[in-house]
Formats: sequence, structure tokens, C-alpha cells
Amino acid sequence: MAARQRRMTLPSTPGRVEPIYKPATKPASDPAHGATFIFLHGLGDDAEGLENIADQFQNGDKLSWMNWLIPNAMEDHDSQQTAWYTPSSLSPFAPSRPELEDDEDEEGLLKSVAYVESLIDACVSKGVPPNRVVLGGFSQGCALSLILDLTSKRYSGKLAGIVGLCGYLPLAGKGRLQHLRAVNGLPPTHGDMAIFLARGKQDSLIPKRVWNLTLKGLEGFEATSVEQHEYEGGHTVGGPMLRDVCKFLEMVVPKLED
Repeated sequence: MAARQRRMTLPSTPGRVEPIYKPATKPASDPAHGATFIFLHGLGDDAEGLENIADQFQNGDKLSWMNWLIPNAMEDHDSQQTAWYTPSSLSPFAPSRPELEDDEDEEGLLKSVAYVESLIDACVSKGVPPNRVVLGGFSQGCALSLILDLTSKRYSGKLAGIVGLCGYLPLAGKGRLQHLRAVNGLPPTHGDMAIFLARGKQDSLIPKRVWNLTLKGLEGFEATSVEQHEYEGGHTVGGPMLRDVCKFLEMVVPKLED
């Protein structure tokens, strides 16, 4: 594969394929007036699987001032595929004995959070402030975005917005998120920051029960600006969803005059 041109220094991790970086087609002269969307792929996928979405936006002259940064997860030895963390089952039915539910991979989640934080650091070092950085993803990428936003010592509540597509909120039970916020010196509640959540009505991988638990979990942190959408279809991204994502991005990182 030919090397991709980059205009920023990105962190390198042994064994991890480098991110795809697509600079703005009409960059602002002041980096602080630009924006960056860090877009995280789902389980078993890679950055190239999302690159076509960035291409659609850029070819359609949408958000021409925005950079796209699409990183790659590493191979997960337990699930034998690329993953931001080892997946656990998401049942459409409430368990009869909650204590027997699969443990979630908190260690893997937090390791990936640290990596994505380093990508945000790189954006900030390049001159793009946190409030002009949008973090989002599909499926596991959505889950990781929500966890970072709720628990990151450096960036919780400080980004421009979160885009969560066909995903869910991990670690929502047993007070783990509250504990992680406390450990990182964060207040009990999240506050007002724009979050866009979307799912397909026929999505069997993210059942309606899991979606409802996600919304309830965010309510528990008083995340008051949650924009939620459901679309026809399954575990996939379609045109109507992307049109609404575009509107959301234009709202949270509008074009700024140079």
C-alpha cells in the first residue's frame, strides 16, 4: 500500500496499522478555525472500511474545513479479529441472574481510550482545540467514543461532540463508570455536550434493550444534549443516517471566518 500523505505527527504503536488522515479539502488558514473528526471503526473492520464515508463528504464539498482521522484497532487475540476491546454478548433479554453476565473488557477499553486520547493530543498539538474535535464511531467505535467522553481525565465533556452509530454504552452497570470518573477527578455528572446517537430499528447486534440501557445510562450522568435517531435497517450506516450526521457536524463544528 502506498504511503498516505500526512500533515500532522501521529502516535505510533507497534503492531498497529497507522491511521488514515484525510486533510480538509479547503483548510482554514488558522488551524484553530478548522476541525477534526476522529472516526472509529467497528469490530472486525479497519480504517479503510470507513474511508468511503469521508470520501463521500469531501467529494460532496461537505464540511470542507474538517480533517478526517480514521485510526485502526489492533488484533484482539481472544476474538481473533480487529477490536478496540474484547467483545461481550449483548442479549435482547434481561438476564435472570445479572451476576452471571459476561464480564466486560474494561482493561481493553481503557487501553484504547488512552490511544485515542493520544490522537486528540496530536490534533491539539497541531493547533486544533478540543472544542473543534469531534469523536465518533460505528459499533465498538461508538462504545469507545462514549467511554472516552465519560471517563477521560483530559477530554471528558471538552470535545465539540460525540457521534455514536449503531453502538452502545459499555460498563454501564455496577457503578464502574462512576468509579472511573471519580478516580480521574471528574464530577458525578457529565453536563451539557452534544451527543448524536443512531441505530437501525432492525439491528440485532445492538438490540432495543441495549439501546434503551444506553440512553438511561447517559441520563444518569445528566448528559442533557443527546440527539437520538432510529432508522429503517440493521447494523449498518445508510444515507439518511449520514445526512443527519452531516447536519450534526455542521452544528457542532461550524465554519469559522479566518
